[in-house]
Amino acid sequence: MITKQDIFNLLSNFGVRHDDTLTIHASLRAAGPIENGADGLIDALKEYLCDGLLLIPTHTWAVVNKANPYFDVRQTIPNIGTLARVAAFRPDAIRTLHPTHSLAVFGKEASTYIQGEERSSTPAPMGGCLSRLYERSGKVLLLGVGHERNTYLHAVDERMDLPNRLRPEGFTVTITDWNGHTMQSPEFHPHYVEGIPVGCSEYYPNYKRALEAAGAVTYGQLGNALVYCCDARRMTDAVMHLWQQADRDICLGDFDIPEGWYPHG
Repeated sequence: MITKQDIFNLLSNFGVRHDDTLTIHASLRAAGPIENGADGLIDALKEYLCDGLLLIPTHTWAVVNKANPYFDVRQTIPNIGTLARVAAFRPDAIRTLHPTHSLAVFGKEASTYIQGEERSSTPAPMGGCLSRLYERSGKVLLLGVGHERNTYLHAVDERMDLPNRLRPEGFTVTITDWNGHTMQSPEFHPHYVEGIPVGCSEYYPNYKRALEAAGAVTYGQLGNALVYCCDARRMTDAVMHLWQQADRDICLGDFDIPEGWYPHG
């Protein structure tokens, strides 16, 4: 059974500070039993980050689309797993108004940090909640999953303005806020990559060895799960360095990135 102290020890060993900004993607099944389940994990992370911010993705990209352009922050159920479904509707969370890539945000600064997400026109825009992990030198925790679930890397794609990452034709989403008021999003452009049948995130693991070489990721263990702790700033700088060397799209399929392209931490 994974306890609160086990979670504290993991974060401490990673060098996570109590005032850090941290986001997490997790496979609870991979980790094994956690004291008080998903709520216990959230409670432990919140308590450790007592002076910081905890961002838990509550994404709805599978259910909010051109055919169903509606997002109700009070009711729209996340499509990415148990932790997201629990976090989205906790009374101590403030869920952002991003129509497809919302977050449940915990912490003293939460209400300030989430401002403006309803004006997002892409999944991970510059200046958005995910993108600002870079400026805050935040952390990305991957618990029992790999970089294929590292949504922050979409923010890096958008920071670089990579081609062939967003659907050219957009749609408008009707967003309902916490008080039942509705508003219209700007024309929204979801993820889309021409030439592959899956999202480019399935090939983000191509970055793995280069990120290790750059000192952007460290590893630990929680229960049965391998845990990645990624430094958002180092990870961003490393990926941007790779693309400066690249002579092709690095994430259009499995690709062994040459070591000569690696940054070094």
